[in-house]
Amino acid sequence: MLRFVEGTNDTEARPPVPTLACEVSGEGPPVVLLHGVGGGRNNWRRQRQSLQGSFTTFAWDARGYGDSGDVPGPRHFSDFGDDLERLLNHFAIEQAHLVGLSMGARILMEFASRRLDRVATLTLCDCFYGFRNALSPEKQAEYIELRERPLQEGKTFADLAPKLIESLVGPRASEEARAELRDSLLALRAESYLKTIRASVTFNQADELHALAVPVQLIFGAEDRLTPPSIGYEMLDLLPDATLAVLDDAGHLANLEAPEAFNHVLASFLARHRDRASFRAVVQSPPKGSR
Repeated sequence: MLRFVEGTNDTEARPPVPTLACEVSGEGPPVVLLHGVGGGRNNWRRQRQSLQGSFTTFAWDARGYGDSGDVPGPRHFSDFGDDLERLLNHFAIEQAHLVGLSMGARILMEFASRRLDRVATLTLCDCFYGFRNALSPEKQAEYIELRERPLQEGKTFADLAPKLIESLVGPRASEEARAELRDSLLALRAESYLKTIRASVTFNQADELHALAVPVQLIFGAEDRLTPPSIGYEMLDLLPDATLAVLDDAGHLANLEAPEAFNHVLASFLARHRDRASFRAVVQSPPKGSR
């Protein structure tokens, strides 16, 4: 079921915030799924289906994506984190299992550094923890060149899609995964995408990972060329309570490219920590006439 977290346009008293679209399904403790910079809520379809018998899943469109709104001005990862807190409050989630891929994982690292009290567990997939810490100068230049310059020169996502897809998926990615990624790319809004890319190049949580004292599952594709498993091993050393799974035959979009293996790792991790996540308890009003 598609649900909405209403935004505001109150520009005088405080900055406006966008309406957020969120797909909700299943029953049980809450799991929130955050997509990557070229994705949307539909990229989590297979994971939601896998978990719906044991968990309530929430898959959003981040601000500027899909059916969610956007607001003027530059973007910061703390904006996404504030949106996530609004979503948790709207659905009366006390603590959530939080799952993020790439950009989604960066949102979660920033959010957890401020609001660890709302975090049951973290699953961080195919991500870097700092743009300059994790990527070589060559990879940094490639990341920006491939994404920003063509759009600034007037090209469309249809023009960019072939090269972006080849840079993201592994060599054995199925045609189904490639087609799903292409659909996600064609649904992007250029200005929102560019604002997120600009926010990504200043992202750095290297000094914050040691404080994320919750169970963390790291998932990386063995064929991921943007954020290779070596970054996962670095994060394993920086996080106080983490495990790492490296999935064969998957590139940067492990949840799309190797869904069965991904779902097995995710479901096993969440099952071990199931009851750490919860909705806010409903306070019952006393019966009339009681003292």
